[in-house]
Amino acid sequence: MNSKYKILFAFLLIISILVSGCVQSESQENGELQEFQQTRSIMDTTVTVAVYASNESEASKVIDDAFNEIYRVDDLMSPSKEDSQLNILNTRGEVENADPAFIHVLEQSKYYSDKSGGAFDITIQPVLDLWRSKFLPGGPQEPPTADELNETLKLVNYSEINIEDGNISLKPGMKVALGGIAKGYAVDRAIESLQENGIENAFVNAGGDGRYIGQKPDGTPWMVGLQNPDRSGQYITAIEARDIAVATSGNYERYFNESARVSHISDPRTGYPSEGIISSTVIARSAIDADAFATAVFVMGEEEGLEMVENLEGVECLIITEDRRLVYSSGFKEYEAEGSI
Repeated sequence: MNSKYKILFAFLLIISILVSGCVQSESQENGELQEFQQTRSIMDTTVTVAVYASNESEASKVIDDAFNEIYRVDDLMSPSKEDSQLNILNTRGEVENADPAFIHVLEQSKYYSDKSGGAFDITIQPVLDLWRSKFLPGGPQEPPTADELNETLKLVNYSEINIEDGNISLKPGMKVALGGIAKGYAVDRAIESLQENGIENAFVNAGGDGRYIGQKPDGTPWMVGLQNPDRSGQYITAIEARDIAVATSGNYERYFNESARVSHISDPRTGYPSEGIISSTVIARSAIDADAFATAVFVMGEEEGLEMVENLEGVECLIITEDRRLVYSSGFKEYEAEGSI
């Protein structure tokens, strides 16, 4: 395989949450807030919900409610559940009386497509399927031809997602992929559930897509560490996370096939895997924004991605290039912990 595909997976970037007393702080007297945390496997990733509450009974209930919101999103938008509305849409080309949450995510995706000039496009699924087919057992074990890609790209067009009177339809052959947006939406729903239950200080993190509200009772912020891709256990920077969301897209997350080494993040405009940067980390007000824009920046690359972010209110980014440069948007460093780098 061409070396340009191999270089995409040379290094790892891992988001870690730097919090002290992560499972539960020691019991405190006089109703003082304590930290409680649970981690579960959902949406093909590890999800952690951490809250400060006055007692374990309260914490258990609000955490369960938060996870239930994530389960609900997974039931609607999982690509691996046959009865999910995502799979029904991709199989039948339409969903009647679609769930409002599913409609919201599809409509919101068009906003990110517009802002990124099509670099973010959930109708990318036929292209992903084409690449995957090339590296399945018995396949040619080589990239698609230019003609194959050009033909498949005719099915990639977010403007062809039709939503009317609660019904969703696609043109024949079109399919959608929600891997760059569903987790962020699920995190937002979990946070909103916590807030509705009176929780003011908490975070939800789903495989590197996190949203953080309030702070610790001692007044210190949540800390989000971005691990050095070259040195395990070392961090390139730490973010003070108060009422923000942070998400990272990178070429280390998934492979179509271990031997193929092809990035799961392809450019909807060309059909080829994205290249040029190792990862993009985005700070935004909501997790769905951070998730989608992190994907868009990764696809767009250093110059185009940075230009987009600079034109978005309340959005910042940090890009790690293949030659290990750190590229910051103008306001990103305001979120960094003092002395972090």
